[in-house]
Amino acid sequence: MASDEEKTESAPPVSGDPLIESALNLSRFHREHEKYYSTAPLEDAVGLQRTSQALMALAERWSRAEAGERSAASPFAGAEDLNDERAIETAGILFMEGEGEPAEIARIKRDLRAAAASREEGGVWLASAMEQAWAVAVELTRYPQLADLLGERHRIIANDWQSAELQRLIGRLLARTADLLDAIDFTPATLRQDLRTPARYLFSAAELLTRAVDLTTQSAALVHDNERRWRVFRERAETIGQASDIP
Repeated sequence: MASDEEKTESAPPVSGDPLIESALNLSRFHREHEKYYSTAPLEDAVGLQRTSQALMALAERWSRAEAGERSAASPFAGAEDLNDERAIETAGILFMEGEGEPAEIARIKRDLRAAAASREEGGVWLASAMEQAWAVAVELTRYPQLADLLGERHRIIANDWQSAELQRLIGRLLARTADLLDAIDFTPATLRQDLRTPARYLFSAAELLTRAVDLTTQSAALVHDNERRWRVFRERAETIGQASDIP
């Protein structure tokens, strides 16, 4: 069981000033929230990059391969002219002689659209939240003790605002990547009629995904940039809160 002293040390500071209380709350919980969003997007980026590499591998293969006939009697045999071992290893994309569109392609399109919707929704929410935060932040000018840290607080908001717009753009890129994949008929019989055109679509899809990866890392970096700013702002706000409790 924690001692009374330990409980006191872990408890958040309490101030009689509602604005300072709000600032302390934000600098506590949103700081922790942003720690997550400075790393989680990087994990997403790895998955997107892996998918981009798989699509690029297929595009490179199809841009120079010669389409053949069905190469084996078994419906589960891999299509020699359509498969690329890098795409199989990276994303599990396997074209089989007796099958249509690989299940992995369908999954990629489904995941891209789900991720696009999530990014768009998150970006809209965050932009709205920063609009409100910006309006409230001007009230902090009433505190001379925070004068030299108002730039830090506004930089936090600006970083998150920029991240919100990046999230929306990333969502658009992911959705458009799925649109490009929808333009391809991935059944082996259709692909063998013309491998070059699908290859060009795949090159473009891979490029859009790569750009989405780049923007994802930029977004994470913006949020990570807030860590020190939150810390120094909170430390100063705590001193104001403690002073306001003194009769």
